[in-house]
Amino acid sequence: MAELISREGNKVEYKVSVPAAEVNRAYDQVWAGLARDVRVPGFRPGKAPRKVIEGRVGTGYVEDQVRDRLLQVHYPQSTRDLKLNLVDANIDPQPLKSGEAFEFTVKGETYPEVKLGNWKEAQMSAASPEITDEVLGRTLSDLQERNATFEAADRAIEAGDQVTIQEDGEESSYPIYLDVAEEHVREALLGKNKGDTVEINVPAHQHGDHEHPAHTVKVTVLDVKTKKLQELDDEFAKTLNFESIDRLRSDLKVELERRAQQEGDNARREEFISQLVEGMQVDIPQALIDRRRDAMMDEIKDDLKRQGVQWREYEAFMKEQDRLGDFMDNLSKNAEIRVRRDLALEQLAEDLNVRVNDQEFNQTMSALAQMNNITAQQLADQLGPNGINAYYISMLRDKGLAQAIAQLTGEAQPAEADQQDEGTETAQAQGEEATDGEQQADTSAEETATEAAAESKEEKAGE
Repeated sequence: MAELISREGNKVEYKVSVPAAEVNRAYDQVWAGLARDVRVPGFRPGKAPRKVIEGRVGTGYVEDQVRDRLLQVHYPQSTRDLKLNLVDANIDPQPLKSGEAFEFTVKGETYPEVKLGNWKEAQMSAASPEITDEVLGRTLSDLQERNATFEAADRAIEAGDQVTIQEDGEESSYPIYLDVAEEHVREALLGKNKGDTVEINVPAHQHGDHEHPAHTVKVTVLDVKTKKLQELDDEFAKTLNFESIDRLRSDLKVELERRAQQEGDNARREEFISQLVEGMQVDIPQALIDRRRDAMMDEIKDDLKRQGVQWREYEAFMKEQDRLGDFMDNLSKNAEIRVRRDLALEQLAEDLNVRVNDQEFNQTMSALAQMNNITAQQLADQLGPNGINAYYISMLRDKGLAQAIAQLTGEAQPAEADQQDEGTETAQAQGEEATDGEQQADTSAEETATEAAAESKEEKAGE
């Protein structure tokens, strides 16, 4: 049970008491897991005494696990019971003992007061792209190109050929596709034959912030192949696992129309969110923007690390290019955009009295865990109490947005049972992609990071 202690402005303090019965149940669950997973020499699995298991895992381990398990459940539940939307919170757990109630206090800061404009007058004019016969034809041609084959050609090089070349002084070779090659490369190779030595005059050019002077590369033509496109017939369709070209066309059109509808839906959603944010009145604490900026910075560092670039290397590179200041400015601006969007969507959900019940939330979390090949408990451990609460709030935002747009467009909302059945789809959508606008908001800083990482690698390679 959650009990409010004090609330002054945006600062709040409350206490939560977890009944002894639930504490005992958490202890039993933790001990059951340890008995199953901890192997003790001389005892069959599940038969070792608790004292022996405790000696293996360490004193206090069980209490830590029980405490974490209780906080993962009761902290998010307490914010929902008290209808609090916390920016951040400090959780102070009291001593834990089997057979006794467990208490913890929470001190945090709530989000600022938000007043929305009359969003019911929002106008959404974005239309879905039309899938014409021309669009379908271009898509089929793209499929034809991607599935093209190349055959040896005993003749001079022509446009569209695949040419394998080797640079002087290099042991390895590589192919050049003339239909996408740069103009100076095409001009040098067209009309040449296998075995010819060719000089390619590379003009001065700029890569990123670096000027590269004009220079000449001498290469040898090792092989010439001509592109062969398959006819758009039943045989071609069968190579793509379709029974006929007509079936390929019809299925392709259905898929294109589905994507077009999704593109239109996303565009209209962004129109609505933009108008919602523009009509919002709110005084955002700088601390809230700073927290979001720091979280975005952590994401960027992780992305760079996955590319094999450490933050300190990237930071030094950006300083050399005099671009670090612009990068940090963009990061702060994008953090504010994200915060404003979230605040507007959360207030919208509140105004619409949107709720995510426990069954719906647990079903979505289970689906997300399954999608990532982990258990629901492992997912809860990874997210932690604050992460679980944040995920719950993101579900509220999405549900409120869907309900508002349905009201504006006259679309019917699915029944509660149907919404619960869509838990897997919701988890997949939330797990695979962020809101389109959030992706746009992150573009400036994150694209800069990615480009700089690539340039940094190329500079090292050039050295």
